[in-house]
Amino acid sequence: MAASLASRLTDLHARIADAARQAGRDPRSIHLLAVSKTQPASAILSAYDAGLRAFGENYVQEALSKQPQLPADIEWHCIGPLQSNKSKPVAEHFAWCQSVDSLKLAERLARQRPAGLPALNVCLQLNVGAEVSKSGITAAEAGALAEAVAALPGLRLRGLMTIPPPSDDPGQQRRWFAEARGCFEALQRQHPSLDTLSMGMSSDLEAAIAEGSTLIRIGTALFGARPPTR
Repeated sequence: MAASLASRLTDLHARIADAARQAGRDPRSIHLLAVSKTQPASAILSAYDAGLRAFGENYVQEALSKQPQLPADIEWHCIGPLQSNKSKPVAEHFAWCQSVDSLKLAERLARQRPAGLPALNVCLQLNVGAEVSKSGITAAEAGALAEAVAALPGLRLRGLMTIPPPSDDPGQQRRWFAEARGCFEALQRQHPSLDTLSMGMSSDLEAAIAEGSTLIRIGTALFGARPPTR
């Protein structure tokens, strides 16, 4: 497992570097988030041993079951839809929440963040395709929500996350990502400290990097095909 993962990680770094060069960007400006949902703690530990420190989980309870088995310096990101009534464990046990899509959720996270921890890093989730099956806000809603979230204690607004509609067409992929980038840049004009545009996965990272992604979320290209769910 470790050798296979190490080989995949090498290939992934090469893809990122090549995409960055094609876009005229410094590969060091693009961060890798290992998406470890459905992966056992042993696979996460192999990725950790290969040098990765940031891991994204979609399901809070699954993440909580794995965290005690793993090194304490892992940076945990909640990247899945989060109902406001299930926000407490995220506020207590994660460093990031990338799926904030309402002021109600942000306010609960702010109240529930323990005083002894650093501010919880948050990204607003942007629904670029207006898909009813996905969480997220529209670009028109982003400015007001960002203003409100930025004022909350216990939170640090970092930027935007988006999951566009699936497409095998690189041109369409770039159009979705360009829409997200435009929204991000508009927010930056009001909040210059924003530094995170989380977009791009195993199948579309090149298009995301071309359109300015600073954080790509990678599961399959790193861990291989996910184990079947029960």
